[in-house]
Amino acid sequence: MTMPPTPAPTTLFLARHGETVWHAENRYAGISDIGLTPLGAEQAEALGRWAAGARLDAIVTSPLSRARRTAAPAVRTTGLPAVVEPDLVELDFGIAEGRTLAELDASHPHETEAFRHDPAAHPLPGGEDPGAAAVRGAAALLRLAVARPGGRILVVAHNTLFRLVLCHLTGIPKRDYRRTLPGLRNCAVTELRVTGGRASLLSYNVPTGAPDGR
Repeated sequence: MTMPPTPAPTTLFLARHGETVWHAENRYAGISDIGLTPLGAEQAEALGRWAAGARLDAIVTSPLSRARRTAAPAVRTTGLPAVVEPDLVELDFGIAEGRTLAELDASHPHETEAFRHDPAAHPLPGGEDPGAAAVRGAAALLRLAVARPGGRILVVAHNTLFRLVLCHLTGIPKRDYRRTLPGLRNCAVTELRVTGGRASLLSYNVPTGAPDGR
């Protein structure tokens, strides 16, 4: 029996959006639609310069404005339109939205202790289930790969969503996402290769020349 040919690998370049006011203050910004800081806008411009030489075939973003604003310079330098993918939205962090973990330690010490121990099993109260978020985000990336075999796609979205998705696709326990995959830098690039529904992590958190707010 002749086996069907393996689809050409698709390369996904995952980039976290630029810095926001809340992130500059270490506040959780999940589904809250928070704008970029001036530094975040500079980081987006650096990503746009990187995109100009990346031979991209498509640009896809989360629906939140911080991701769309970050993708705008890449749209300008490549001439490619930005396609919005609703399933790439960041997690809803529930009571943590707009607050720091230190503030939550004071008001919800037991919940934050459980979160630190296993953030996948014990999300902060009122937040989205991390396992469900990983499934929706991974499904979105796999759909992109199927739609563009052999393509090179810039995907601009969010820190926690991307780390959970990477765990889901590569077999890392989701409970370890905060420890095994340190936070993504703003506008750094993580390269993922998808072939026949299987994903390989080629690089993680590679700088694009964007100024770092840390």
